[in-house]
Amino acid sequence: MIRTGEQYRASLNDGREIYISGERVTDPCNHPQFKPVIDIRARIYDMQHDATTQEQMTYQEDGERYAIGLRLPYEQKDWQDKRDAVDLVMHDIGGVVTRMGDETIGEMWSLWDGKDILNEIDPRFAANIERHIHEAIKFDPFHVSANTDPKGDRSKAPQDQDPDMLVHVVKETDAGIIIRGAKYETAAAYSNQAFLKPTIANWGDAKLSDYALGCIVKMNAPGVKHICRTGFAGRAPAADYPLSNTVDEIDTLMILDNVLVPWEDVLFYQHTRAASFIRATLHRYSAFPFVQRTLSYADLIIGAALWNVKQTGLEKQQAVQEKLSELAVWREGINAFLTASVATAQPSPNGLLMPNQSLLMSGRVHALTNLPRMMHLARELCGGQVCITPDAASFAAPDTKPWLDKYYTINETWIADDRRKLLGLGRDLLNSDYAGHRLTFQLFAQSPPFAQLAAVYRTFDWNGPLDFAHKAANLSDNVWGGNKPS
Repeated sequence: MIRTGEQYRASLNDGREIYISGERVTDPCNHPQFKPVIDIRARIYDMQHDATTQEQMTYQEDGERYAIGLRLPYEQKDWQDKRDAVDLVMHDIGGVVTRMGDETIGEMWSLWDGKDILNEIDPRFAANIERHIHEAIKFDPFHVSANTDPKGDRSKAPQDQDPDMLVHVVKETDAGIIIRGAKYETAAAYSNQAFLKPTIANWGDAKLSDYALGCIVKMNAPGVKHICRTGFAGRAPAADYPLSNTVDEIDTLMILDNVLVPWEDVLFYQHTRAASFIRATLHRYSAFPFVQRTLSYADLIIGAALWNVKQTGLEKQQAVQEKLSELAVWREGINAFLTASVATAQPSPNGLLMPNQSLLMSGRVHALTNLPRMMHLARELCGGQVCITPDAASFAAPDTKPWLDKYYTINETWIADDRRKLLGLGRDLLNSDYAGHRLTFQLFAQSPPFAQLAAVYRTFDWNGPLDFAHKAANLSDNVWGGNKPS
């Protein structure tokens, strides 16, 4: 049931309401700012059919092929297969994309792990989530995750200000619920559906709240409007900004203007316990492919920096080797956390295999808190020419080409044009508007830093260090207060 790239493109011509730079987009597949990233998602679909990549991108079951990224993980090999597929995609497209569906489907698995909680509310809800997970596997939609609300004044409860600052239910009908509000979501405008769930909300001691909502929203549903940020593609020539023009993922403020969500698409409603559960476990699975994307980003940073020092022979200098080693230690730390989280994976409450939670969440903090410093280190290694080199047009113009060829050619191996291309990659990766956007996106895409640290706090086994120190100090068992670990 795997889709082709053309089937995916056709699914976007469904009358959805998209705006960018104040204008209505009628053909997203051919819009200059949407086309590059839509082509990448289409390429991923086509890689599932390509004879040279199909085995790494899909698996077989009952005579059908399905996408590896959507496969439910039951054993370590399932995670390694997913990891191999992501690596294959990143190398194929020559950049890093994050919101491609394989990392957002895991948030649905997290909710499925809470089916006992859902059954407390309404047995239909647990059945709904299980059905949607299997339908995603079967029909291979581009599935994203609608998460962050505008929030408004955070010192106030949502009911004490404009109620639409957080998505909420305004009416129940026989057909389903009517919802209002807005969500930020990368890739929403060119996806098929989103798992909408609450952000961190202040509902106090309430057991029931119209803001405690989880559901599936179709991106072309009446009342759904996509107001997108202006993309980086087309701002400057692709020859000078290769990443900005190919792998920029468009972010959307998704307006929900009295949108009907059928009852079969409601995953939980009103129950704050279910909302709190999904907030605490949301990234139980999805953090793995997200952190892996940061590993790919690390490889791109290291590669750009290393080529820049190799072209002039600077890699032989000890000071340069030390900086490269710092980048390598950061990169290998990410790799180690990912590898170890699978090697010591844990069974989930619903029988899936989830990466070791303490290692995975710690790996995410390691990857992202060190990213700004590593980017700055790479800037040092690339040197000042990253920010002062003339554009590709100057390297081609008859009046300026001879001079640029003269001063940018190092030897017969490193001619001016290759050096220009490398410096252009470094500039776009580390110094451009896109680079700044990417840094902020990586830091906040799954949750703000304080929430990432909170995830470490919830998943780390504090009893081990406590027990060790307890024995070293020869404390009495009384200090455990009846909570001595077994």
